[in-house]
Amino acid sequence: MGQGPAGGASGRPTREEAEAAVRTLIRWAGDDPEREGLLDTPGRVVRSYEELFSGYETDPSNYLQRTFEEVNGYDELVILSDIPVVSFCEHHMLPFLGRAHVGYLPDRRVVGISKLARVVHGYARRLQIQEKLTAQIAQAVQDVLKPKGVGVLIKSEHSCMTMRGVNTPGSRLTTSTLLGAVRDDPRTRQEFLDLASS
Repeated sequence: MGQGPAGGASGRPTREEAEAAVRTLIRWAGDDPEREGLLDTPGRVVRSYEELFSGYETDPSNYLQRTFEEVNGYDELVILSDIPVVSFCEHHMLPFLGRAHVGYLPDRRVVGISKLARVVHGYARRLQIQEKLTAQIAQAVQDVLKPKGVGVLIKSEHSCMTMRGVNTPGSRLTTSTLLGAVRDDPRTRQEFLDLASS
């Protein structure tokens, strides 16, 4: 994995150093990284991190570059709902899981719907806070598609609250970013929120 658009410290650790760090954490937790059940754990953890933090490898806004203008005058909201969100809280490195709803009011062009899901996944597969994730997705859609408006709503459950700390399983955090007509036109705003929440 490279540093990607989010940057990072120079001199990135090697895979061997990352696996050694996992072995250190296992020892710190009180177990023996050399016992049979944990012997392959450092390699597994590093491989899973490659997938879980793959968002650093790409600029998610690039997924939106290919658009279509043959829309026969379509100018109503386009909303992709229930996009799975799998991300990690940057404060505790524990997962938060939920659903994203991404909508936009096109201005003469649309994008393939799978690209909206790719943008969500691209930004989610980084150390995040949900508020920033919501804003990043909305801003990418706004910057590349230049629609009349954008709405992003995310609801998720945060392990840093449900597994530790205040221990509140079932609580969900809802965040939204509304831009342009989706924010400023009350009817469009309500339509987006109704459709995203249904």
